[in-house]
Amino acid sequence: MKYLLTALLLFGFIATKAQNAIDGNWKGSRETPNGTMEFNYTFKVQGDSLTGTIKSQYGQVTLENGKVDGKKFSYSLTFNDRTINFTGELLSDDQIITKNERGETKLTRVKE
Repeated sequence: MKYLLTALLLFGFIATKAQNAIDGNWKGSRETPNGTMEFNYTFKVQGDSLTGTIKSQYGQVTLENGKVDGKKFSYSLTFNDRTINFTGELLSDDQIITKNERGETKLTRVKE
């Protein structure tokens, strides 16, 4: 019985740690010709797929074609009939950088 309890606790710990470090809520801002834009990202990783949303003062957009490869990831956004491709990388548990043709944005994890 003692071994069974130990195995169950160990399995629970491993399952908790299995969550990808990219998962969660992130925020960042970027200077644009129209002023500073703030972004709120929600990322969810399932296997090598990335899903989520990005919110700004202009509304919310769903991530498309999201892929994860270790600490690196990619996705695209479509709005106003235009698609923009992004790449990103997890720099630490609390910092991500995303890049596209217009530049880069540093994101910080939102503590819950």
